Amino acid sequence: MNETLTLGIETSCDETAAAVLRGGRELLSNVISTQIPLHRKFGGVVPEIASRKHIVNIMPVIDEAINKAGVDLRDINQIAVTFGPGLAGALLVGLSAAKSLAYALRIPLIAVNHLEGHIFANFLSAPELEPPFLSLVVSGGHTALIKMTDYNRFELLGQSRDDAAGEAFDKIARVMGLPYPGGPEIDKLAKLGDPNAITFPHPKVTGYDFSFSGLKSAVLNYLNTAQMKDKTINAADVAASFQKTVVDTLADKTLAAAEEFGLDKIVLAGGVAANSSLEKTLRTACQRRGLEFFYPSKILCTDNAAMIACRGYYQKTFADSTLNAVPNLGL
Repeated sequence: MNETLTLGIETSCDETAAAVLRGGRELLSNVISTQIPLHRKFGGVVPEIASRKHIVNIMPVIDEAINKAGVDLRDINQIAVTFGPGLAGALLVGLSAAKSLAYALRIPLIAVNHLEGHIFANFLSAPELEPPFLSLVVSGGHTALIKMTDYNRFELLGQSRDDAAGEAFDKIARVMGLPYPGGPEIDKLAKLGDPNAITFPHPKVTGYDFSFSGLKSAVLNYLNTAQMKDKTINAADVAASFQKTVVDTLADKTLAAAEEFGLDKIVLAGGVAANSSLEKTLRTACQRRGLEFFYPSKILCTDNAAMIACRGYYQKTFADSTLNAVPNLGL
């Protein structure tokens, strides 16, 4: 008996992506068309431009994913598509394509939560991974600690009350004159600096929630004060010290939650999962405590359709033609 072929479609922000998955974990193709060069001149994603570019890219990307998988479109058994959270116009492009194809092919349509998709990227990088585990999801728009007890049971333990970690990275990078996207630029610059050169305040939030607006303000105040006093700023030290504060905050709460809930597996997910310091800090801490640590490959950290297809495969619930975008969708 042939295993299910799932076509995944992702257009929540500025990546147009499609992937074909056989069964739950065999990735046949994973195509991503990024808009980073287009938005770099504006210092961030412009929603209207992103939507228009998705319209141009969506069908060629899907065609390429089907061709690279070595299958025919008529071989696809189901379509999984991101319906939120994300940019409304961008989401609607992917949804329109997915609904049209599902109707034409007479196959099921699966509505996937983008945040859940990030977690499922780890199943593709580590086929041996099974729930239960604790997942730290860190991206440009979200920071969350999630307890996953099985493939369709999630418990949100805490999330960002204001700026997500990735958002804070991008804002500090922009003020420092670094190109978009700022997260990777901060990570690169931090390698040249001293993480203990500047003491920035650690966010003080009870429980497992996060807040990075205060830290962001502290870094901005440091930069502005130095500028007003005509002091030379060591940009690498600023980047390293800021990054260390963010990473320590994320790691400390994650490890505390794992201990409280008796979980011996920690899973990192989301675009900021590609941050080298965060990955190294969590990996080292888990080794010391005898915990298993899982981390997706770099290509699966950023927005992609492979993770959407994987989530769709395990979801087992279908949507109908009334499915609409939910930009502020929660877990």
